[in-house]
Amino acid sequence: MNIGLNDYLFLSALLFAIGFFGVLLRKNTLVIYMCLELMLVAVTLALVAFSRYNGTMDGNVFVFFILTVAAAEVAVGLAIIVALFRRRQTVQVDELNALRN
Repeated sequence: MNIGLNDYLFLSALLFAIGFFGVLLRKNTLVIYMCLELMLVAVTLALVAFSRYNGTMDGNVFVFFILTVAAAEVAVGLAIIVALFRRRQTVQVDELNALRN
């Protein structure tokens, strides 16, 4: 069995859709954050698939930059979520109205 570009793109689209609907439907900030990371992984998978299909290393180089930015994003995002939890004692999106106060 030969796995082609269409299979990788289908998997990437499926992961992106799961992450997208998770962001839209969930109320917990940690779950929303994980869904955003899932969307980032889906885009990275598509980038690597296109890079492999074209026979270049451009996509693989971009993946290292994406992973670096994602690591910084995780650190900052989790710090913001922890700070919100310490201040408001909840991580539910509908109970957080930090911009009002």
